[in-house]
Amino acid sequence: MLNTKTIFNRKNILVTGGAGFIGSHVCDELVKQSNVICIDDFSTSHVENINHLLENPNFEFIKHDLTKRIDLTEQHELDKFKIRFQGIQEIYHLACPTSPKNFNKQRYHSLLTNGVGTINVLELAKAYKAKFLLASSSVVYGPRFPNAPRFTEDYHGYVDCNSPRACYDEGKRFAESSAITYRDMFSLDIKIARIFRTYGPRMSLFDGHMVPDFVLQALNSKPMVIYGDETFSTSLCYVSDVVEGLLKLMNSKEYGPLNFGHYDEIKMTDIANKIKTMVSSSSEVSFAKPMLFMSPLGLPDLTAVKEKLGWYPLVPLDEGLQKTIEYIKANQFILQPMLWKYEDEESQTK
Repeated sequence: MLNTKTIFNRKNILVTGGAGFIGSHVCDELVKQSNVICIDDFSTSHVENINHLLENPNFEFIKHDLTKRIDLTEQHELDKFKIRFQGIQEIYHLACPTSPKNFNKQRYHSLLTNGVGTINVLELAKAYKAKFLLASSSVVYGPRFPNAPRFTEDYHGYVDCNSPRACYDEGKRFAESSAITYRDMFSLDIKIARIFRTYGPRMSLFDGHMVPDFVLQALNSKPMVIYGDETFSTSLCYVSDVVEGLLKLMNSKEYGPLNFGHYDEIKMTDIANKIKTMVSSSSEVSFAKPMLFMSPLGLPDLTAVKEKLGWYPLVPLDEGLQKTIEYIKANQFILQPMLWKYEDEESQTK
């Protein structure tokens, strides 16, 4: 019988996808007071996101594909966390390949991760009676409708289960169904967060997310490429706000699902021009063919999360963009060898 109670000063917390964009920021916050076990397979994440944590005695990284089961008691690097005696108290499940530009290459892995991977992590929650938070997505609502652009959590959505995107969109729905089934069948404390578009330091470059690419393109006087036309609009929530929301949900009595995102809608052309001004760049905005996975999505209704958790995004766009710019400037030396990829970006616009 696995021990599930905290018997030492620090909780043991598992973060799947912990080397990813949002996951690495979650690890940053959790490691301040807890032991953090980060699992990732680097399918769309980067070791650079967690390099600063690898020497922290309260952090441990395990490279593992979650579509294959894992026995944490057999991972000897975790002996220092006394898993056999204390177990795992919380699990943040953020693992899922997210790559707009390489979406087709990741379709099979996305399918398995959303399905088999989620079940495997839920089995860990069941074994340890751990609190579990599923990082779901706004894609479960389907496309935006002009007459109803904002989604409330009780909207059932419309997702085409036969579309090329279904491995991710329908996959997130299946993950939610799996989480709810485990909660009901095994009396687990399971929560669901539906995350809308998020930005900030550590977003993957040259991957279609656009905002970090805008910064590096502007800093190097390259065209700022929008995958779509001048009407492309979205909402953008700074990563620290999302992380605060996830931790609030985990530490609350709420189950969700709850929306986490920013209320304001903004055009990508306005974001690009704002970044251009902020870095005093001569870059021009250009347009490229839209991508399957990078499309205008609905906007979040934040009424429920504000009432139930007292959460609301606080970081203004200018401040968030400035922090993103500072991060990319600070890492220019690392990013410099990647600049050849701009030639591919420019060729797509001609």
